[in-house]
Amino acid sequence: MRRIVDAHHHLWDLNACHYPWLMARGVTRFFGDPTPIQKNYLVADFRQDAVDYDLVASVHVQVGAAPGDELKETAWLQETGDDTGLPTAIIAFCELDSPEAPSFLDAQLTHSRLRGARQIVGRSDEEDAITGSGGLVDQPVWRENLGLLGELGLSFDLQLTPAQVPRIAEVLAKTPDTKVALCHCGSPWDQSKAGIEAWRKGLRLLASLPNVYCKISGLGMFDHNWTVDSIRPIVESCIEIFGVDRCMFGSNFPVDKLHASYSQVWRAYEEITPGLSENEQARLFRDTARDFYRM
Repeated sequence: MRRIVDAHHHLWDLNACHYPWLMARGVTRFFGDPTPIQKNYLVADFRQDAVDYDLVASVHVQVGAAPGDELKETAWLQETGDDTGLPTAIIAFCELDSPEAPSFLDAQLTHSRLRGARQIVGRSDEEDAITGSGGLVDQPVWRENLGLLGELGLSFDLQLTPAQVPRIAEVLAKTPDTKVALCHCGSPWDQSKAGIEAWRKGLRLLASLPNVYCKISGLGMFDHNWTVDSIRPIVESCIEIFGVDRCMFGSNFPVDKLHASYSQVWRAYEEITPGLSENEQARLFRDTARDFYRM
């Protein structure tokens, strides 16, 4: 049984926190129809999905708790981790464009499993047009608080779309002390030949910044009918461009459960990487995530 560290997953207890998107029935999202996962997803469910693997550690990434419930989400995750061993690390929400971000981060830091923060910069062109999240990086207070994360010893989980890469790369170059985990391979939405080449160009730009790492995860969001062969060029490109010391595998469960089982996701990673050495595979499946998130 392969030992893994899941570098990107979610949990939720609908009685512990309010998650508006999990309550919004009949609303199709950029990642698909969420109806099958609009129910509690607890550590026991997560472990059952991962039953074919030795899940030795995991990274929980904030999942859209209602405004005012962000600290409650972190507190619940801390208690869950203390009781069950998972999640090992917590990436909490922080509104970096708020002047109150420093005091909010101080409150988050009372939780020992906290390792970083996420505020989504880009999901999809359609949703970003509604939320206006793409404008965050142009706000001086957002950029200042991004730098503050590094000063506090926290990382930033970066979710964006490929068109946003040039601008965010300029910003990240000015915050070299903040370690950044690029979520979901940088969201390869356009998987045409031209789209993949443009996406690869963006990856190379981000990889030129030594503080940026890549999470290979969430590919079902961009290709609901993916196969090992269809995601192979994406996974291999990430590894080629960032190297195994700056790449880590994640499941994005239970969101990606809409399109595949947990074992299908991880077996795909295994089928794509058999030519790598044992040490290189260890980096991808466990050790890069352990080092990055200090687990």
